[in-house]
Amino acid sequence: MAKTKELKPLTQAETELMNLLWDHSQGLTVKDLVEQYPEPQPAYTTVGTFLKILEAKGFVEHRRLGGSGRTFVYSPLLTREKYVTQVLRDVKDNLFGSSMKKMLSFFVQSEELSEAELQEILSMISTDDKPASDTSMNPEMKIQWCTTY
Repeated sequence: MAKTKELKPLTQAETELMNLLWDHSQGLTVKDLVEQYPEPQPAYTTVGTFLKILEAKGFVEHRRLGGSGRTFVYSPLLTREKYVTQVLRDVKDNLFGSSMKKMLSFFVQSEELSEAELQEILSMISTDDKPASDTSMNPEMKIQWCTTY
């Protein structure tokens, strides 16, 4: 299997711009993007510069509006989910020694989740492919485990 290209991290300003593009996956012009920002809106040239940077980093592509002319439509090259997956994988690998258990435990503890929230998360990650006889850990024990490790 070919290894996926490592994407460079996004700055806060680049992330804001990517969020706008992800929310409008059909693509937007620079003018359209500027109009999506709250006041005070960034300058047209600033948005254009960031789009060029994002294109060089492999996050966006452009095409001519209507196939010709001077106006370009910019579209994301990857989904928000794919980017978030990579960022979280990098956090896990670089800050938690590649341990998902340590990373999840950190978030469970630092976010001070309620028991109801933990129950909801546990039910979300429970899979149907486990044998019905797998009762080795009841929900209370799982919560205890999550908050301990």
